[in-house]
Amino acid sequence: MAKVRALIAAAGAGSRAGLSYPKTLHPVRGQPILLRLFDRLARFDDRPAVIVSPEGYEPIRNCLVQVGFEAELLIQENPTGMGDAVLQFDQAEARGSADHLILAWGDLAGLQQETLDAMVETHLRHENDFTFVTANVEEAYTVVERGTDGTVLSVVETREAATTPRPGERDIGLFIFRTDPVLALLKEKLPGAIGEATGEHGFLYVIRHATERGLQVEALPIAGAMDLISMNRISDLDALQ
Repeated sequence: MAKVRALIAAAGAGSRAGLSYPKTLHPVRGQPILLRLFDRLARFDDRPAVIVSPEGYEPIRNCLVQVGFEAELLIQENPTGMGDAVLQFDQAEARGSADHLILAWGDLAGLQQETLDAMVETHLRHENDFTFVTANVEEAYTVVERGTDGTVLSVVETREAATTPRPGERDIGLFIFRTDPVLALLKEKLPGAIGEATGEHGFLYVIRHATERGLQVEALPIAGAMDLISMNRISDLDALQ
């Protein structure tokens, strides 16, 4: 049976939200967002890997020690982009047993169990190479592009395309993929890897290259209102509190 492991990208400093600690540690109903994600992921991986910044390592480690939870903390030494963050998983203890990797942004405060379960179940049942959750929203800061037959072509970041967010389908920061081919794509020097707006190594560009190389990619427009709640500002979490 294929082995599924999990990776949480939690190197965000929380400075935009006015926090003095990593935003993944901000509490929702008394529980840090990171621990809420651990609860959701537990049925797939009871010792997930977590990408942290050098500054975030100690507060995140201390949080886990306090609750007696084990996770593998992988330090991203420099903030060079999500692509480089995901590549840290190559050094993880879990790497050798990860046929498929769930990737979740560390600020997904409202992620629902049924959404995560449906994504993983569909990915494995359809034998996909890359599967991700989407939602149709009024302001899509990332835009899922589909062909006339509905197949996924790419995901475009509006800041990189220099376009204004508009109604459309966007990802929510929740993915599952076959580990080997996707990490291999991230290691190549592919067009679009380095964002013109950010100068950082992104992640979403790999979707276009995956489809162009014949990998099976599926976007699932199953996200509900709660799944869309992530944290940039503390007020973003009002609906959960």
